[in-house]
Amino acid sequence: MNKKVIIVGAGLGGLASGLLLSKKGFEVEILEMNSQAGGRLNQVQADGFTFDSGPSFFSMSYIFKEFMDKCGVEMPFKFVELDPLYSVNFRGSDKTFHLYKDIKKLAAQFEGIEPDFEQKMERYLKKSGALFHDTVDLVIKNNFDNKLDYITTLMRVNPVHLPVLFESFYGHVKKYFQSKEARQIVSLVAFFLGRTPFDTMGIYSLLSYTEFRHDGYYNVEGGMYNVVKGIVKELEKQNVKIRYSTEIVDVQSDGDKVKKLTDKNGNTYEADTFLINADAALFRNQILKRPKFSDKKLAKMEWTMGYLTFYVGIKRKLPQVNHHNYYLGGNYEEYANNILKNPDTLQKPYYYVNVVSKHNAECAPEGCESLFFVCPVPNMQYKPNWDDREEIVNSILTDFSERIGVDILPDIITKTIYTPKEWKEWMNLYQGSGLGLSHKMSQIGGLRPANFDEKFKNMFYVGASTVPGAGLPMAIISADLACQRIIKQAKSAEK
Repeated sequence: MNKKVIIVGAGLGGLASGLLLSKKGFEVEILEMNSQAGGRLNQVQADGFTFDSGPSFFSMSYIFKEFMDKCGVEMPFKFVELDPLYSVNFRGSDKTFHLYKDIKKLAAQFEGIEPDFEQKMERYLKKSGALFHDTVDLVIKNNFDNKLDYITTLMRVNPVHLPVLFESFYGHVKKYFQSKEARQIVSLVAFFLGRTPFDTMGIYSLLSYTEFRHDGYYNVEGGMYNVVKGIVKELEKQNVKIRYSTEIVDVQSDGDKVKKLTDKNGNTYEADTFLINADAALFRNQILKRPKFSDKKLAKMEWTMGYLTFYVGIKRKLPQVNHHNYYLGGNYEEYANNILKNPDTLQKPYYYVNVVSKHNAECAPEGCESLFFVCPVPNMQYKPNWDDREEIVNSILTDFSERIGVDILPDIITKTIYTPKEWKEWMNLYQGSGLGLSHKMSQIGGLRPANFDEKFKNMFYVGASTVPGAGLPMAIISADLACQRIIKQAKSAEK
């Protein structure tokens, strides 16, 4: 099988697809608009410091192992399990909660705050585990040919889970815990999906199971970008060419088949099959001009929040700060309900800090630390102007300094800021929405933009805005699902 596949976009989904297809005998070429591979799984380098640009840890490590086994290659990067998973601090409190997988160890921190925390957590995780095991293979790891196919599949899910579909993540957590600390800490994982615990479906509480019981979280040795470097090396062994600085602007077709793509410099690329790793909704809008994905229709869809990310190198060590840290305020619900649309909430932001150099010393000069900050913010639908970026960033740095008891501002060597505006320009994200389309009821599973084109039989999609959704393991599953379709089609054509 030597049919040619062109992949548009060298994000994780595109890279993984390229590896699997090349191993299955396809000729693969990847076109990437930027100067390096990785998409949002990238890195920022400045003044001798290296930072993860986006994802800074991942779960469901076995998904990567299974996929690499399917490709017939050894794991091309090394990863280490995190314990604690992360730490959480509330504004105005000297207490920092460390999220251990050992529930007894975790429960000890809630003495006097949440009576019987261990028993409550075990009950909650039992439910989360049931949700996970009853849906992951049936719904998450499955292709759907149409909406009816998806609905029919859902009907096979244990009906005991139906109530969870109609309550929020936070509402579900509230049934198990009474204290605000426990409720907020347990529901925090919903932010990982690009929305808040109050507008994320309760079924996604299955993520708690992946955190504490099923697989945990992992850091990659040398930084997360080594995932990309490792896969690119394997692609090179397969003679897969990646063309960088190649932005596709047009598609030429003949009937129900795409014949070639054209980049912004007028170069054309022909293949038998085309796999799109750009946003599945936005590509249909910008390139294919589909009425179903018009500007008006896109604006009515629900997108994830934006992210303000900044990368700070300091000339001191911070032994008192863990690798992964969340800094919350005292206005959890108010903040969550306003952050998607109201820029004024940024006066008292919530944020995450990753000390990249904690376990990867090579990411900072000796005696220094690489700090990666992430703050959930409104995307550009609601906050198009980011002239106040410095003010917001400095307020976060001041707050962080106060909480750790060390003023880091005089020790800053380098600082790079990406607002949703920069993310939109860098990664072509719709209105700077960090994770593409949200995971609300009408935009999950088979209701997301399909991973096959509605018109062109030889065009497919992979990535966060198609099935199964956002996240690094989901990108790998998305690649597997798209490749299944491509391989099946190629085999049918040979008969």
